[in-house]
Amino acid sequence: MSASGTASDAGAAPRLGAILRARGKITEAQLDEALAIQQERGGRLGWLLLTLGFISRLDLFTALASHFSLKFSVYTPELPQLIDKTLLAQLDSTEVIERHVIPVARRNDILVVLTDFPDRPDTISYCRQRFQVATVRIVLITDLDFMHLVQQLYGDELIDQSINGLFYRNSKESAYSVFTKTQVVALALLAYSALAWLYFDAKSFLISLFAFCQLAFFISVTFKLVISLAGARWEQFQFISPEEVAELDDNELPVYTVLVPVYKEPEVINILINSLKKIDYPQGKLDILLLLEEEDTITFEAAKKAQPPGNWRFIRIPNALPKTKPKACNYGVFFSRGKFLTIYDAEDIPEPDQLKKAIIGFRKYGESYVCLQAALNYFNAGENIITRLFTLEYSYWFDYLLPGLDRFQLPIPLGGTSNHFRTDILKQLGSWDPYNVTEDADLGIRACANGYRVGVINSTTYEEANTRYGNWLRQRSRWIKGYMQTFLVYNRRPLHMLRTIGLMNWLSFQLFIGGTPLLFLMTPLVWGLFIFWLLTHSTALDPFMPPFVLYIGLYNLLIGNFMGIYLNMMAVFRRGLFSLLPFALLNPVYWLFGHSVSAYKALWQLFSKPFYWEKTAHGISKLKH
Repeated sequence: MSASGTASDAGAAPRLGAILRARGKITEAQLDEALAIQQERGGRLGWLLLTLGFISRLDLFTALASHFSLKFSVYTPELPQLIDKTLLAQLDSTEVIERHVIPVARRNDILVVLTDFPDRPDTISYCRQRFQVATVRIVLITDLDFMHLVQQLYGDELIDQSINGLFYRNSKESAYSVFTKTQVVALALLAYSALAWLYFDAKSFLISLFAFCQLAFFISVTFKLVISLAGARWEQFQFISPEEVAELDDNELPVYTVLVPVYKEPEVINILINSLKKIDYPQGKLDILLLLEEEDTITFEAAKKAQPPGNWRFIRIPNALPKTKPKACNYGVFFSRGKFLTIYDAEDIPEPDQLKKAIIGFRKYGESYVCLQAALNYFNAGENIITRLFTLEYSYWFDYLLPGLDRFQLPIPLGGTSNHFRTDILKQLGSWDPYNVTEDADLGIRACANGYRVGVINSTTYEEANTRYGNWLRQRSRWIKGYMQTFLVYNRRPLHMLRTIGLMNWLSFQLFIGGTPLLFLMTPLVWGLFIFWLLTHSTALDPFMPPFVLYIGLYNLLIGNFMGIYLNMMAVFRRGLFSLLPFALLNPVYWLFGHSVSAYKALWQLFSKPFYWEKTAHGISKLKH
């Protein structure tokens, strides 16, 4: 194609549907069905036919080549060697992916390029200006071949950016270094000062230590109580109704990318495909990326065997450390097409209207909001005592605590799934930190630190609750370790953080992100000493626990636990999970043998294995949604 034409100038070319009909690739009934869906819900005809399973990718792109009068090519192993590397060096991977253009060769004043986007109107003008040529000849390849070729040509750059992109963007926001030199010095001085104080005046040191623990516990519990009470009334302010969802015009909905990172979970592939097929969103506008580690051939083969719709793409993540979910998601973001983007885990079952609620939520909240978090809950809540306690906690966390933070417009640590992003701002923020084992919570705080907000929407994704204590412990200790990492990262420059986000946001961050692990670590000490005193009436602790400390301890033990039990009951009551109400009485036991044990394990790993990602096994529940 010469410079005088454009990639979208089809002139009097036959329509795509007519080409496919003439070639016998579709029937008249299939074409009519696709056109009816296009009329009702929008989208491109070719992608609709592909998503419906009426044609193959090869059928689509060869027809597009005929429609636009372009030459068509298929990927071969020799193709990367045919590309002029001097031309390629003028573009980075981001520009190639965003522009859908790979320069192949230049002969005199003629440039040959590959594209998978034949109807982009500015391809010719962009290439002419970028490479200073008079004529541009476009060769069409399939989108999967284009993606595979980009991975071949820019493999090292893509994986490096997936791992270290945030560090390159702003090293102060990356958990690549666990402690800064300043933090190491501060911790050393604190430890030495505490030891010296204990040596020279043990009594005043122990009084101060006990008082600090009780006060910190009191402040943390009270803070969460206030936030939870606000969260109980959240739906009066930000509720998205079914009527609002019904009023959405499908023709106006944008492309929405869904990232699904999967690692050695072949047993959940069919569940995943079936649940995402039920999403109430035009399938032709859904861009679903299944993210698979390169060596995970078992899951890859299971995914191929399942034959998902044509709007699914499989992305193989090159073998590199760390092998973590955030690294995989970062890699997937490079190839995302959607204006908005969300993440689902392999076993997730989102409510069908969740994407539409996210669209409405972004319109309501405004441009300052980069992410909206949907609630998480469990489809196997009643399987055993662990799943019941886990469901109590999650119901409280997502139905009371996070909505309360949203109500006060305070920083919200994201959950690991069902967070919905504006894709362009997500990229500006550096996406996820592969060195932080709770990359989701970190990203929520980073959004606040960069002037953006996170909100919540009244939609639920159902997951599989851990049924085994060991599996639960691995997951929970990773979460707590990630909170510790996030606390350290955003306290590298505490005064700068304070000036950037404001006093209330800063205090909330300290209490919520720092206070949560601290609360779990202090629980055995605070409860243990006080219960010992109540049971024995020993006077041995009297010199170290003056009356005001005892009164605060009594509040923490009685009122604090009562409020925890009450709020858990209210959360599951709202969801109609009445059979779980009696199990809320076990909340103190759950805290002690669950959270506190996990917290001490997390603290140990923070120093010994800070980046170690403990895999949570899925697909082990005996119950199915």
